[in-house]
Amino acid sequence: MERPIRPRRFAPLDPARRKEGDERPVLKGIVFDVDGTLCEPQNYMFAEMRAALGISKPTDILDHIYSLPESEQETAMEKIRTIERTAMKDQKPQSGLVELMGYLDSRGIKKGICTRNFDTPVAHLLTTFLPSSKFHPIITRDFRPPKPDPAGILHIAKEWMHEDGGNSLIMVGDSIDDMTAGFRAGAATVLLVNDVNKHLAEHQHTDLVVKKLDELIGVLKEGFEGRVEGENEEVDAKGLVDEALKDEKGDRGVHPCMAGILKCSRGDELAPL
Repeated sequence: MERPIRPRRFAPLDPARRKEGDERPVLKGIVFDVDGTLCEPQNYMFAEMRAALGISKPTDILDHIYSLPESEQETAMEKIRTIERTAMKDQKPQSGLVELMGYLDSRGIKKGICTRNFDTPVAHLLTTFLPSSKFHPIITRDFRPPKPDPAGILHIAKEWMHEDGGNSLIMVGDSIDDMTAGFRAGAATVLLVNDVNKHLAEHQHTDLVVKKLDELIGVLKEGFEGRVEGENEEVDAKGLVDEALKDEKGDRGVHPCMAGILKCSRGDELAPL
């Protein structure tokens, strides 16, 4: 796939802010990561998983499991699922989660998920915090190839009947895999910044930086303007990330979005730390 033309732009979602002659494309959907994006990070899980599998950094957890003899893979996978099931009981929604999803739903913007988690923690998160908000498709662990390959995002775009790949989409995440997968798919990228990932604000694949999910509401109302410039893909975001971080310190059941669930093999949740 050819490299997307940068910077990425979308017309305002607020009709009152649209002007005659505005040729910016209309945003057609947003793809979200899960751990660290829809919910607060639970990075302690990774050390527990590596201990359970007897591996150390920087070995990728899922790559290790898939390298095992086939007869041993399911046992190893169940070890990390057990850790994830325990951790999901302590999931906390990201600040601004409900507000952003409510706004997107009010504007009829499609929402999808591409994550390295397996389906149970994803369903728990959505059922607990977003019981009336629909996400489809939901791509989880077993879909291959994984982020940073754009295949998962492109699959979502295809499901949404988009003929331009990811060019009409935004990918929201908190990892380099999210930013790179989005960029390679042709999507605009939004980094949910924190103290751990703030270096990614300057990465050539990051278009926009927010510290809270609901900050996207104002951005989308006014019209999305990305920051990645030209063929060299350079970006100077020190000021923006400093600004984004300056205020940072100081019923169970089947969720409707889980129908037709897909699965993704790896993504930032289980990336080597």
